[in-house]
Amino acid sequence: MLIKMDNNVKTGTTILGIVCKDGVVMAADNRVSIGQSVIVQKDYKKVYPINDYIVFSGCGSATETQQISKLLTAELKLKELRSKKRPSVNNAAGLLSNIQASQSAFILAGFDKDGTSSIFEITGGLSVKIKDYTASVGSGMPYALGYLERMWKPEITVKEGIELAKESIKSSMERDMATGNGMNVFTITKDGIKEVVRDKAETVFTKRE
Repeated sequence: MLIKMDNNVKTGTTILGIVCKDGVVMAADNRVSIGQSVIVQKDYKKVYPINDYIVFSGCGSATETQQISKLLTAELKLKELRSKKRPSVNNAAGLLSNIQASQSAFILAGFDKDGTSSIFEITGGLSVKIKDYTASVGSGMPYALGYLERMWKPEITVKEGIELAKESIKSSMERDMATGNGMNVFTITKDGIKEVVRDKAETVFTKRE
């Protein structure tokens, strides 16, 4: 994720979502940078629960993503109080697509009361339900997407999806300067939201003789 320094949209990061036969998987790296040249934070968590059944992630402006996550949390709570029922994942994606975001794109995933899980990608106000996988529009997207396209299969399980997510993030770390410093991986199933990987990459310097 990048900090915005001018009027251009900065999307330095890798975030991704994978549709599995028994749930969905979301993952992201932990690096925040300025202009894809200076690393300003090495342990920034980009995937996090909005509530008990919805997970959110964004690429682009770190500030805008934080603000919109708070706004979406509040809007979902208000909708639940007004309607006296839990908003669906589709409802949440619709709300998110109506929140103005000029410098960011988002992935939203969750599970509904019937136990089904789903992923939506929101870019420029357009909400699309994902049927296979997505890496949004982060700078690491070409590297992660190429690996996902080669390795994803329709009957993939959540367990397999976790490993696929890890390897896809690693693919981006190898080539994208704005992606790195570890990753977080979440599963979203009828059993709830679980953080299954919290990996922080450390740089180790050895003393020269």
